[in-house]
Amino acid sequence: MPIQQLPSHLINQIAAGEVVERPASVVKELVENSLDAGARSVEIDIVSGGQKLIRVRDDGKGIDRDELGLALSRHATSKISSLDDLEAVASLGFRGEAMPSIASVARLTLTSRALNADSAWQVEADGGKISAPAPAAHPAGTTVEVHDLFYNTPARRRFLRTERTEYSHIEKWVRRLALSRPEIAFTMTHNRRTVLNLVAASNEEMRRQRIATICGEAFADQCIYIERETEGIALSGWIGLPTFNRSQPDLQYWFVNGRSISDKTLSHAARHAYRDVLFHGRYPAYVLNLTMDPAGVDANAHPAKHEVRFRDGRRVHGVVSQAIEVALQDTRPGGHNVTPIPMTRDAVFNQGSMPLTAGPSSSAVRETLATYRTMATAPSFSELPDQAADIPPLGFAVAQLAGIYILAENSEGLIVVDMHAAHERIVYEKLKRGYDDRELVRQPLLVPETISVAESEANLVEQSGHLFEKLGLVVDRSGPHSLTVREVPVLLKNADVESLLRDVLADLCESGESNRIDDVSDDYLATMACHHSVRANRLLTLAEMNALLREMEGTERADQCNHGRPTWTAITLSELDRLFLRGR
Repeated sequence: MPIQQLPSHLINQIAAGEVVERPASVVKELVENSLDAGARSVEIDIVSGGQKLIRVRDDGKGIDRDELGLALSRHATSKISSLDDLEAVASLGFRGEAMPSIASVARLTLTSRALNADSAWQVEADGGKISAPAPAAHPAGTTVEVHDLFYNTPARRRFLRTERTEYSHIEKWVRRLALSRPEIAFTMTHNRRTVLNLVAASNEEMRRQRIATICGEAFADQCIYIERETEGIALSGWIGLPTFNRSQPDLQYWFVNGRSISDKTLSHAARHAYRDVLFHGRYPAYVLNLTMDPAGVDANAHPAKHEVRFRDGRRVHGVVSQAIEVALQDTRPGGHNVTPIPMTRDAVFNQGSMPLTAGPSSSAVRETLATYRTMATAPSFSELPDQAADIPPLGFAVAQLAGIYILAENSEGLIVVDMHAAHERIVYEKLKRGYDDRELVRQPLLVPETISVAESEANLVEQSGHLFEKLGLVVDRSGPHSLTVREVPVLLKNADVESLLRDVLADLCESGESNRIDDVSDDYLATMACHHSVRANRLLTLAEMNALLREMEGTERADQCNHGRPTWTAITLSELDRLFLRGR
C-alpha cells in the first residue's frame, strides 16, 4: 500500500482510541472542559451506564457562535497558543483532541451561550459531519450531549462491560473530580435517579463534609488536615491517622495543580512518610493536593493525562515526604483533636506474624488486686484542678488492668492506654533521635562484597555516586555488570549487603529516590525498642503510670506503636452514659 494521508474522520477515530476508552473517559474530558471554562456548577446525566446518553451541563463562560464548529475540530483549543504555554500548562485539557474524538464515535450535540451573548447556538456532529450553528434556548454556559457511544465502531462497543460496571467507572471519575474542586457544585443522575448531589464547599467544615460524602464518614472522622509550603511547592489536604489504614491503596487521591493523577514518585514519598507508623502490608489513606509552578510539571506525559512527569522529581519527593512526616509527628495525645480508633479485627488478622498477648494468670490477678487496694489512698480525681485546661490530654492514672492497660481519667471521660505499645514508641523515638544526632559512621567490610547487576544498574551507580555516599554506602563499579560494596553504615554491618543494595537500586529505578537505609535502620531500632520496653504483667505504681502518660504526650507519633497499633483510646462520659442507659 502506498503512503497516503488518512482522512480526517479516521484520524479522529484513531485519536479516540487513546482518549475515549469507555464512557467514563467521555465524562472525564467533558467535565474537565467545564472546569476549565470557570463553571461553578456542573450537572451530569447518565443513561445506561453512559452507552445511550452522557449529558454534561455547566454554567461556565460558554462558547461564541463562531467558535462552536472549531470546538469540534482537531487541535483547536483556547487553552494554549505557543510552545511556552505548552511547557507550563495550567488547564486540565489542552490538546484539542477530546471533543472531535468523541464526536467521531458518537452522535454529539453541543449547545452553548457565551456570558455576554443574547442567545444560545447549537451544532450537531454525526459520523464526522458537523452541522451549521442553529439558534437554541439555553442559559449562559454549555451543554454537551453524547448519544449512542461507539455506535459506528461495533468492535469498540463489544469491549464495553455491563451497564453497572461502566457506571461505576463514571462514578469513580466524577468523585475524583469533585474532590479536586470542592468549591464547585456537582450533581449526577443515572437513569433519571439522583446519585450525587454535592453543594459548593465554602469553608473547611463543608470541605470536610465533601470528604465524608466521597471517602466515607470513617475516613473523615480519622483524618487530619495538613497545609505546608516549601521551596515553591505547596501540599494541602487530608491524611488518615496511621491507625486508619487499608488492605489496598484504594483510598489514595493525588491532585497536581488540580489534575487527578497517579504518580509513583508521590506514592513512594507518602509511603516513606508513613514507614514506621503502619502495619506491614497495610496502606495509608489520604486526599492530597500538590500545587507548584506548572513549568515544573510535564502534563503531556500520558495521552489521557492520567500521569505527569516532574522536572525535578527528587525535590518533589523530598518536600512531600517531609510535609507528611511533619504532620504525622503530631499524632500524639493533645497533638490534634482526633482520637485514634482501635485497629479493626480484619486488619489484625491480616497480620499473621503479630504476637497475641495471653491473659493474666491467677497470681497476676491477685497481685493486681493487691496493688489496686494500695491505690485507694491516692488522691482522687475530684481533688485535681477544676479547669479543663489544667488537666493533661491523657488525664491522670487511676488503675492498671490485667497488667497490660493503664486506666486514666481526663476531663472528657475514660482513657485506656496499652502500656507496652506506648513505652515501645517512647523508647523508639529516643533511639531514633540519638541515632539521627550522630554523624553517619561507616563500617568497612572485612571482605568487600561483589554483586552481579544489570549494566543499566551499574551505570546508575556511577551516575549517582554522591547519593550512595549520603546513604552511607561506598560502592564501586568493578566491571560492566558488577558492583563492589566496600563500606556500609555501622548500624547495618550485619545486614544482608546484597539485598540492601538491590533494594536501593530498585527504589532509584522506580522513583529516583531511596530511603532504604533509613527504613532498615529504623527496623533495627524498632527491634531494640521492643526489647527494652515494659512488658505485660509488670505492675506499675500510680507515679510510674502518670510518668508514662506525660512522656506519651511529649513524644512524636505516640498515637501508635512502631508496628502501627494504637497506643490509646478514649471513651467519653456521654458514651459511657449511653452504655448504661443513663438519662433515659
